Amino acid sequence: MNENLFSSFITPVVMGLPIVIAIVMFPSIMFPSPSRLINNRLISIQQWLVQLTSKQMLSIHNQKGQTWALMLMSLILFIGSTNLLGLLPHSFTPTTQLSMNLGMAIPLWAGTVITGFRYKTKASLAHFLPQGTPIPLIPMLIIIETISLFIQPMALAVRLTANITAGHLLIHLIGGATLALMNISTITAAVTFIILILLTILEFAVALIQAYVFTLLVSLYLHDNT
Repeated sequence: MNENLFSSFITPVVMGLPIVIAIVMFPSIMFPSPSRLINNRLISIQQWLVQLTSKQMLSIHNQKGQTWALMLMSLILFIGSTNLLGLLPHSFTPTTQLSMNLGMAIPLWAGTVITGFRYKTKASLAHFLPQGTPIPLIPMLIIIETISLFIQPMALAVRLTANITAGHLLIHLIGGATLALMNISTITAAVTFIILILLTILEFAVALIQAYVFTLLVSLYLHDNT
């Protein structure tokens, strides 16, 4: 119980060298490219899920927005697989690092905004000043809308970081409590162990939901700018 709660979030190092890149690249092994005419069940399920998700996300986009399909599908697969990877014992979750999530959110947000200013300049500028705004409120409203625009990538990154980190901390705390209670009260330890299993199942769902929410919000930003 004396272990640092945040030790699992420290970047792993082997022989003095960080291995984050290897960990980030590892989930790509979970999605092998089909090399046979008839796929096995795992690849068939993966392809069905990708097609279902892409159909749902891209249904709101026009032809220009649908060119981002590969980017959006790669994003949701990457975030979902890294979140699930972090639920394995003695593993590391890259998406608990705010710097990494900002590194994903800022370029994607900037790409959607630049696309909007390039192809829909008037509509993009109109977001800063809604029609019918009273003249005295114009400067204040422009400042508020500008701040809300620039806070979008921060909100994306913080939401993903906070949800994944909170789940890992809860699992760590309940797991430590279960070990401590085994020598005190077997019944209480069994109850906390059941709670730990239920929480782990919930975290599996949260890992996939957060990947979907992150990608869906990027998709909505893209829809507003195409």
